[in-house]
Amino acid sequence: MAISRRRPTSADVAALAGVSRTTVSFVLNDRPGANISATTRERVLEAAAELGYHPHASARGLAGGKSHILGFVLRQSPEQVAGDAALTETLRGLATAARTAGFRVMVEPLDPLDGSYEDLLRAQHADGIVVSGPRIDDRGLATLARDGFPIILQGSLPGISVPSVDIDNISGARDAVEHLIGLGFRRIACITNAPLAYTAAQQRLQGYHEALGAARIPRDDRLVAEAAFDAASGHRAMAGLLAAGPIDAVFVASDVVAFGAFAAIREAGLRVPDDISLVGFDDIALAAFFDPPLTTVRLPAFDLGLAAGTALLDRIAGRPVPDRTLLPTELVVRSSTAPSKAEVTRPTN
Repeated sequence: MAISRRRPTSADVAALAGVSRTTVSFVLNDRPGANISATTRERVLEAAAELGYHPHASARGLAGGKSHILGFVLRQSPEQVAGDAALTETLRGLATAARTAGFRVMVEPLDPLDGSYEDLLRAQHADGIVVSGPRIDDRGLATLARDGFPIILQGSLPGISVPSVDIDNISGARDAVEHLIGLGFRRIACITNAPLAYTAAQQRLQGYHEALGAARIPRDDRLVAEAAFDAASGHRAMAGLLAAGPIDAVFVASDVVAFGAFAAIREAGLRVPDDISLVGFDDIALAAFFDPPLTTVRLPAFDLGLAAGTALLDRIAGRPVPDRTLLPTELVVRSSTAPSKAEVTRPTN
């Protein structure tokens, strides 16, 4: 029978280095203000390396007053998070920022109708949190902000005094719809990326309305449908719009939702872009390889996570953070949009 090797302890490190366990704790937890010479510090580090000793994470947190964990709270159900194709790059950016300061990232998917994330901070499971996809009905966020906990919004929420790192949703959506208007379309529908309780969904819808207004195209709320992050909701929304009347083009405020809209268009015997031009939002990896390749609004997902993580680390360290950081988007034109047939066949003078 195999005998498991005993895990080295701080007492073993102390014995090998010839110091007290308190000194070992101060050195390995980098306790500020500890009066320890460089020679002693080096001896402790060498002993720990020789023994293969790593401080227990919970004990280290208690000793240093920090967990060295950044919480990443997603205001979506686990199923919705699993279908979020842009999340991987955002999380990679956040983790990159965390590692530069010796932190790790804990992901907490939280259905907006179930549960709270307040204990992540109050019980010191995390030193700070990034809240992705804030909702206007999030009362817990206001309470944590009032109590001074380190929080960064990945998104925005009016009336909450918390630094925000976001993309320019309004401008990105406006660019998408202006592209469709420039192709000669006037009856343009919109499918939101999420329920309008989410501020990002509100902002992308605002960009849609602003583009129509600038082109003097009358607003028609019958051409707007809500989705809920996933392709299935996009399919339902598109099917409902098609059943309500003719549509020339559609702006879908999420690529994943747009894939469901594609399916509904095809099931109705229509083709993209021959019968309906379609623009998405996010530019996820699959967008360029769809059939036809998707015209979409590219958001800098990695940079968004990196900026949010950097801002949160600054907040935890007590460094100043801008109230609002906006990252630009870019319209990527592919084959899912084409000039309106009416525009193409219009006689020239």
